[in-house]
Amino acid sequence: MEGMQAYGAGKAGGAFDPVTFLQQPQTVLRIVSWLFSIVIFGCIANEGYINSPKEVEEYCIFNHNQNACNYGVFMGSMAFLCCMAFLALDIYFPQISSVKDRKKAVLADIGVSAFWSFMWFVGFCFLANQWQVSKQEDNPLREGGDAARAAITFSFFSIFTWGAQTLFSMEKLKNVSFEEEYTKLFPPQPHQPLV
Repeated sequence: MEGMQAYGAGKAGGAFDPVTFLQQPQTVLRIVSWLFSIVIFGCIANEGYINSPKEVEEYCIFNHNQNACNYGVFMGSMAFLCCMAFLALDIYFPQISSVKDRKKAVLADIGVSAFWSFMWFVGFCFLANQWQVSKQEDNPLREGGDAARAAITFSFFSIFTWGAQTLFSMEKLKNVSFEEEYTKLFPPQPHQPLV
């Protein structure tokens, strides 16, 4: 019967320790990536579109390229949702009793984190290039410049936060049983006698 306890199957449903969960490096990186995505999305959505003195219609601050603003807003919002989904998976992960399901979750985490690291690299290059070639005479009051630079900067930082998440997930994959994480997050509770 001792084999029934393998890989956390017999321990599923233990008490969750939020302090330990929040102290894990991967959780901290997810929260930081989540905040970076909010900054990128917010900067572009809030101040990424300005009016020209000669035109009524708003245009994107990144070289009048609507695709640059759309890319930043879309990627920021999708990264926000992705961070939330994987934070929820991290909370639920220790209760997954099947090793195959745990391995699938970790492989999905590796793939998604690597994908986002690459997409933020592309986003950084795209936004930085469009900002560099934008004409300053179209924006004499220099409106939205700080927001554009913030979006570019946090796109750059996001490359490393998502890349670090990929490395942490690869390290997690080496431990196929994943038992020690379960016992750290869900410490064993003494059985209470039924009265």
